[in-house]
Amino acid sequence: MTRRPAALAFILFACACGRGLPAPVDVTSSDACTFCRMTVADAHVAAQVVARGEEPRFFDDIGCLAGWLKDARVPDGGVAFVADHRSAQWVRADRAVYTRASGVSTPMASSIIAHADRASRDADPAAMGGRTLSVADVFGSARLPGGDNGR
Repeated sequence: MTRRPAALAFILFACACGRGLPAPVDVTSSDACTFCRMTVADAHVAAQVVARGEEPRFFDDIGCLAGWLKDARVPDGGVAFVADHRSAQWVRADRAVYTRASGVSTPMASSIIAHADRASRDADPAAMGGRTLSVADVFGSARLPGGDNGR
């Protein structure tokens, strides 16, 4: 009898997680950028938009994601992710820390890199001396899918 509440709690947790935000997808060497059509060659500067029931949209440069968001119809329930430049782990775009690092060559020359947090940025030699950018600096007034602020 004492296991029943624990089992019920687990089931409720599992059901709640299934309705959460869609998860990022690993990018492969054959994926093309939705905006510029170049191959996504470097996972450390990539981005993506994912939505349930739709194919992920990959971007080879954070600048391409920003450009696409200006005119795109973002899928309902979509979430934008960017890669942490240091670790290549996916981070929600609305929560990332951005840097314009002039010493970093990105596919479309935006020189914008992202990190999960300040600690990751501070541990990345490529970000040293770069200019910190806000989410608004990077994406302007475009609606950022999955953003906490509804943008």
